[in-house]
Order: sequence, then structure tokens, then C-alpha cells
Amino acid sequence: MLKDQGSVYSDAGFGRPVEPGTRPAVIVVDFTLGFTDTHYPTAADMTVPVGRTRQVVEAAHARNIPVIFTSIAYHPAEMSALPWLKKATGMSALLHGSRLVEIDPRAGRSEQDLILFKTGASAFFGTHLAALLTGQGIDTVIICGATTSGCVRATAVDAIQSGFKVLVPEDCVADRAHEPHEANLYDIKQKYGDLTTADEVVGYFAQLPGARVSSR
Repeated sequence: MLKDQGSVYSDAGFGRPVEPGTRPAVIVVDFTLGFTDTHYPTAADMTVPVGRTRQVVEAAHARNIPVIFTSIAYHPAEMSALPWLKKATGMSALLHGSRLVEIDPRAGRSEQDLILFKTGASAFFGTHLAALLTGQGIDTVIICGATTSGCVRATAVDAIQSGFKVLVPEDCVADRAHEPHEANLYDIKQKYGDLTTADEVVGYFAQLPGARVSSR
């Protein structure tokens, strides 16, 4: 007799909570106009998750917690070389210098927040993100952004494999369809990170040792 889904994972020892650390950073994955402005075929309506992400970003700014944004962007010379652009041809519209790769201003980015450009799903693949985080003594990453089933999940997998604790506020991530969104949140919860909410992340920030609101 088949076990129910919850029992399969629980009995196998998956889904255990991990206590977050004391040196967090926020990674906002690909909340760019190419994903959030529905004038573009690559986008979906992500208004609510973008707004919730802004709540997390502003709380991080107030406490001098690092915030890093990513944007997936390509050079024309990569169009014929990357197999991913043959599998997902719509992504070829995400060209460096185009409006589609600009960070959605509703996400709350400040000029002091770094933007990492990438050509793969994970924010870690082909970038120096791990070195940046390690150099600042970061032990926990809060991952927001899009899409849940693609770049968010890939970033969560690489984050935990790189030695960071992972929090994913489920109201701060978005996808193009409900089913892959929910399925991948479930998978992240069981194997790679803890699901939380924007409000809970803000509360976590407020309780950090030495936490105080900056004048920034």
C-alpha cells in the first residue's frame, strides 16, 4: 500500500526545520520587467510577490543587511551557443541593455544594492555570489523572486550546497502557473530550505543580535 505524500518524506527524514543564522542576506532573483511586466510574453502578473519582496528589502535596508538582485541577461553572441535558449526560446528576448532585464522598481532596490547578471537558472552559476556572501560572513540567505520552479529553486539548491541556510518567503516568490509554483515550494521545503513569509522574515531581522534601525 502506498504511503501518503507527507509520510513518505517525513519517514525518510526530510522536511526538518533548520534554525536560521545571525548573518543573513537577501537575494532577489530575476524580478525584472521581462518577468513582471505583462506586456512581455515572458512575464506574468507578479504584483503581490513583488510588493511583499519590497517589504523584505526595505527591512533589510533599515538594518544594513545585504541585498543582492539578479537579472538574467544575454549578449547576442550567446543566442546560438546556449542550449537553454533553444529549449526556452522566449528567453532570448532578455538582452543586455534592454528594458526587459531591468529590475522592477516596485521591488525596492536602492542604488547600493548590487545587481548580478547571469545566464543560467541559479544565482550562483557562473557568478561570484558565493564569494560575495562568504566574504561578508553570511550564514543565511532569504531567497525571493521568480520563477519558483526555475531560478528560485535552482538558487535554493545551490545555496544549501554552498553551505548557506535557506529561507524562502512563499509570498515573495512567483511563477507563471500555479501547479509548478506549489510543487516546487513543496520540494524546497522538504529538501533545501524553510518556507516562511515576508512578515516572518521582517520579524527575524528585528530579533537579530545587535539589530537596530539604520538612518539609511
